[in-house]
Order: sequence, then structure tokens, then C-alpha cells
Amino acid sequence: MSLVARIRPAAAGNPEGALVLFHGRGADENDLFPLLDLLDPQRRLIGATPRGPLSLPPGGAHWYALGGIGTPEPRTFHSSYGAAAEWLDAFVAEHGLGLDKVVLGGFSQGGVMTYSLGLGAGRPRPAGLIALSSFMPTVEGFELDLSPPVPPAAIGHGTLDDVIGVEWGRRARAALQEAGADVLYRETPMFHQIDPEFVDALAVWLDERLAP
Repeated sequence: MSLVARIRPAAAGNPEGALVLFHGRGADENDLFPLLDLLDPQRRLIGATPRGPLSLPPGGAHWYALGGIGTPEPRTFHSSYGAAAEWLDAFVAEHGLGLDKVVLGGFSQGGVMTYSLGLGAGRPRPAGLIALSSFMPTVEGFELDLSPPVPPAAIGHGTLDDVIGVEWGRRARAALQEAGADVLYRETPMFHQIDPEFVDALAVWLDERLAP
């Protein structure tokens, strides 16, 4: 199963790294594409926004079927996780980068994929993780590896989020900090959405993560 993705080239011929953003439930590869320029306005990085491989009700692309908050449905999760890992590894290799020069990020279901691909047992560690309105998943047959060193992470969550409650963002922050990770954390009085002001802070954070 191969993934479709939009690619934003870096300004220079040789990118200094990469930024990969995974969309939320029912969206597609176009949803977070504008964030690439907001997070990396100088285009130091090659950017990519892959599309979830599943088409499920009520429409759009998905990374897994809902199995409850915190617990993606195992069969669809494992299928998408395998496809996303294969795509990511090929993308990184194609552009001559190591995953240590790649920041992974995502919103909602895309944040789940970010945690999974960045912290999954046996996976190489990325340069950083961005999780917006999301959670660390618990899935039968899948394990997160929080053994040090854990990559730095940036977490944003709305205190009024009625889709994935803010307590899930707080749990992720606690787990990462307990593992020794450097965590940038922001709560905003909004619903299941991305805080534009936090995007500005993320741009600075991203620049520091991938400084030459």
C-alpha cells in the first residue's frame, strides 16, 4: 500500500532537513500543506503532507478506524502504520536525509501517527515531534518506546476540545517529560483546532531543532 503525498521543495537544492505533517480524520494531504510555509518560511526544509490510506465514513482520508479515544482500531491502525513507515523511510532515503534531520508532526489522528512513527519500538528517532490535539495511542500488538533519549516534542491542545479532551495532551506531556524529553507545551481556550499563535511559536521551535 503506497501513500499519496504533496511535496514542497526546499529553497536550496540540498534541504537541511524535512518536515512531514500528517492530517487529521476525514481530511487529506492538502489540509496541513499551508502550515509548511508558516512553520518553515525560509524553506530550509523539504516538506511533505501524506494522505491517509483509508476511505471511511463520513468521508475524506483516515489513518485508522475509530476504536475509542486513546485506542485506535488495531487492524486499520497496523495497516496504516506499516504503509506510513514504508513511505516515510523511502521519502527520507530519496532525499539523502537521516530521520535525525526530520521533524514529524500532525493534528488529531495525524498526531497519533506522529507519536507512532517517531516513538514506535524499533523505529529510528526523528529530530522532533509536533502533536496538535492528539494522544499517545494504545494498540494491541504495538508498543511505544520511551527509553531515553526521547526526541524533543511540541504539544498543543485546546482546553475546550470536545473531540479529544485536553487531558490526553497532558498525559502525553507527562509521559514524555518522565522519559526525559524536552517538551514545549501550550494549552489554548479553543476547541478541536490549531492555535495560530502556537504555530508562530512552533516556527521558532522548529528552527532551533534543525539549526545548521
